[in-house]
Amino acid sequence: MDLIIQGIEIETSDLRELAKFSSASQIERISKNAFRLVGASQQECIPPYCLDAKLDFAFVSRTVKLASFSLVAMDMDSTLVGIESIDEIADMHGIKKQVAEITVKAMCGEINFSEGLKLRVALLRGLDQSVLQRVYDERLRLNPGAEKMLKQMKIAGIKTMLISGGFTFFTDKLKERLGLDYAAANTLEILNGKLTGRLVGEIIGAQGKARMLKGVCNELDFKREHLIAIGDGANDLQMFAEAGVSIAYHAKPIVRENATYTIDHVGLDGVINLFR
Repeated sequence: MDLIIQGIEIETSDLRELAKFSSASQIERISKNAFRLVGASQQECIPPYCLDAKLDFAFVSRTVKLASFSLVAMDMDSTLVGIESIDEIADMHGIKKQVAEITVKAMCGEINFSEGLKLRVALLRGLDQSVLQRVYDERLRLNPGAEKMLKQMKIAGIKTMLISGGFTFFTDKLKERLGLDYAAANTLEILNGKLTGRLVGEIIGAQGKARMLKGVCNELDFKREHLIAIGDGANDLQMFAEAGVSIAYHAKPIVRENATYTIDHVGLDGVINLFR
């Protein structure tokens, strides 16, 4: 195994200590903010040390390369992008706090995602559809490292899929803008230019995300071990279960506990550093 260390600031002394703890044979630089400790062994002292030093760590087999994978499935809100889109829509309606409280409970797994989504969408009733474009233009920003990660995925021949419990208004635009292969999300019902407070069709929650991922993989004849799933909320856990590798990105505790790897400090380009 190799120990991948990533962080905004990485001290040489920390690398030396971690190499000593893990009995690594050498230290290799992967990028400006990432290093590989070659031939490392897992030790109980490493997680708390990295926590204190604000470093991301991952034990990865040297045989696993980025080209070993066929598809990466990503959540949208707070994963690919830095906002919760429904919270920002609600802000345009003057009810962000009310909606955001439900969002946090859903993402932490404290309430059922689908039921929570219905409650939140109902509160948007009567809002002009133009606010969706305003949120996209004024507030939606890609998370750090997103474009670099996607570029490397495409170079490696990996298909890209955006699966969101959010809305098609945003996923469709991101699919076109970023050249993604697949996108799936929930559809807001709009009548006479206003949000009705309802959704169209079946809700894509935790089960829906897993079903969408499995459907694409069956269509393309991809095996589970060749899939990467990236997310931050409890509604991503069933999607994680369908992937060979799951990555919790700046995620809620319940997600971090159930992921193959965790990224808490660096950007999405940290994903590709795991599989150089």
